[in-house]
Amino acid sequence: MAKVDILIPAAGAARRMRGADKLMERIDGEPQLRRIAGMAARVAAETAGSRVAHVFVTLPQTGPFAPGRRAALAGLSLRILAIADAHEGMAASLRAGAHAAVDAEGLMVVPADMPDLTGADLALMVERFRTDPSRVLRATAAAGAPGHPVIFPRRLFGALQVLSGEEGGRKVLAGEDVATCTLPDEHAVCDLDTPEDWAEWRARRGTRPA
Repeated sequence: MAKVDILIPAAGAARRMRGADKLMERIDGEPQLRRIAGMAARVAAETAGSRVAHVFVTLPQTGPFAPGRRAALAGLSLRILAIADAHEGMAASLRAGAHAAVDAEGLMVVPADMPDLTGADLALMVERFRTDPSRVLRATAAAGAPGHPVIFPRRLFGALQVLSGEEGGRKVLAGEDVATCTLPDEHAVCDLDTPEDWAEWRARRGTRPA
């Protein structure tokens, strides 16, 4: 059975938030980081046959956001990976996740700033990956736009471990025969980087910060 580890990169500096931490924006009374990490932990606990082996969350080792993010994850069944070189960008988190995923056939990268993702979305990705664990599996929006999560098969872990800078996984995806998994609406492409993004999303949802 192909087991998957989940990686939630949460070591970024949220530079476009003008001093605020986008991962601490509250949804239904809890910070977005805790919401998505808790969701991943529940999927790991509930997935039949333990198809999800581990949940990893990368955090900056130091900096103004590190204490709050760590506190937001307290009590959840997951492993925190403290990143000393978080300033380098997304590649630092991907390297750490690929190094940590020692017994998984796939690594599912779930960005921490995507509030529309659901546990059902993650579980569907895990189930689809099991049908062909040698291929990259990428989520798409209902209209077909590519997005996240992305599951990288084990054969690409070595490439993830040598990434650098903000390029993320795009370099690894280049030239790959990527399978796709359609998620509802814009679940796969809705990521919120600025205060305006959050305000617009809340307006569409009809809610205010808790």
